[in-house]
Amino acid sequence: MFYFFGVPGGAWVALSAAGFITYYFSKCVKVPVTAVKADSKFGRFLESHLSILQEKYWPTPWCLEARLQTILGSLFRSQLPVIDYERELVDLPDGGVVALDWHRSAFRATRGREDAHPIVLLVPGLTGSSQSDYIRSLILVSERIGASCVVLNQRGRGGVQLKTPRTYCAANSDDLGYVIDRLHSAHPRARIVLTGISLGGMIVGNYLQQQSAAAVDKVLAAMIISVPWNVFVGTASLETPVINLMLNKHLAECLVDSVKLHEKVINTAGVPWDFQEVVKSRTIREFDASFVVKQFGFRDVEDYYSAATLTDKLHRIKVPLLGLNAADDPFIPCSGVPLEAVQKTSHVAIVLTSHGGHIGFMEGMLPFGQNYIDRIFAEYCRAALANPELIQQ
Repeated sequence: MFYFFGVPGGAWVALSAAGFITYYFSKCVKVPVTAVKADSKFGRFLESHLSILQEKYWPTPWCLEARLQTILGSLFRSQLPVIDYERELVDLPDGGVVALDWHRSAFRATRGREDAHPIVLLVPGLTGSSQSDYIRSLILVSERIGASCVVLNQRGRGGVQLKTPRTYCAANSDDLGYVIDRLHSAHPRARIVLTGISLGGMIVGNYLQQQSAAAVDKVLAAMIISVPWNVFVGTASLETPVINLMLNKHLAECLVDSVKLHEKVINTAGVPWDFQEVVKSRTIREFDASFVVKQFGFRDVEDYYSAATLTDKLHRIKVPLLGLNAADDPFIPCSGVPLEAVQKTSHVAIVLTSHGGHIGFMEGMLPFGQNYIDRIFAEYCRAALANPELIQQ
């Protein structure tokens, strides 16, 4: 028998197991925090229609580390089937193009029709597209709740070649606004639920705050997932050694690769950026400073991050907006989630779980089925579409 400090090895195992179980049930398994203005119509709607908000979130006990949740959550979702889409190319006013990928059954349901069939519009994250694992998961959920689902592939994403040097950024919602106007014009009676993930959620949030009351006639409700509400806080977190900085550098490499893929268009005469400087970027901040800032005319990276940050603009949002974040998200630590600020607004709420990482939110011992994102998304969309008069003021 093995002994550690005079204690039998078996006893150490039992003590360790007991300690972990105590930690898991006391620190991890919790009812999520829901931050919302108590006397608001939106707050009352969430309380009466989203029972999931009163339930405990059970994060996968063998995967509590945030970055592991982030990676394995994506790995498990990657086993989902590839989605069969019908692609609609949308020419933009400046000569650019984006791709709308309609889930095939949704395409058949909405093509050429102007009825009230609901539409879920999904906006992927930083380097995402319609085949991203989290998008495929939400597509399947949307189908189950009876909504047509369409994914906005940003310029240069989803296999679409750039036609102009312009790409996309968190602070600019022009392309999203054009697509929403197009959907609203083609389907004027359809209720649209707008959902963005990570950077896509920032674009959604900025569309809602920039359009403010004008968005109410076009969008019934919105949800944003794992969003860096405060870009300064999120960027600082990703620059923290060692693992977070490794994630940062990996994302920067992905961005550089996407720029290289479209070099012929991006590296043209007359552009205000230095292509060779852009491809040398080793962090997201370096990429933003050398490329995004100059693309969209910001003074510097701080000016861009200030424009992209949602925390100080929540009061402008008039479409009911539900945010989902994890307190351990390496992309936006808990200190950057504006729980107090949303309690002063009438149309924004944030659900904060104890664990979940970035777009992870695995739950249960065997996280092969639906995760927490899928379940809260389904309940929120179903409730909003069934009770439009209750969710909007």
